[in-house]
Amino acid sequence: MSTNTTEYQVTGMSCGHCEAAIRTEVFEIPGVTDIDVSAATGRLAVTATQPVEDAAVVAAVDEAGYTAVRS
Repeated sequence: MSTNTTEYQVTGMSCGHCEAAIRTEVFEIPGVTDIDVSAATGRLAVTATQPVEDAAVVAAVDEAGYTAVRS
């Protein structure tokens, strides 16, 4: 099974709670299998078993209270 990893730049994160909030929302997207998020770097990497729409990830991050753009 192949996977796709897409990276985003997230603004507004400052701590582990921020990372957890984003993880919770992004994991709700169908097909997502792994998330690597860092408040220190503002980086979010989403790995999925199927292509994930950027809009879905941006909306999930927005739901968590932050802003993401594909990097």
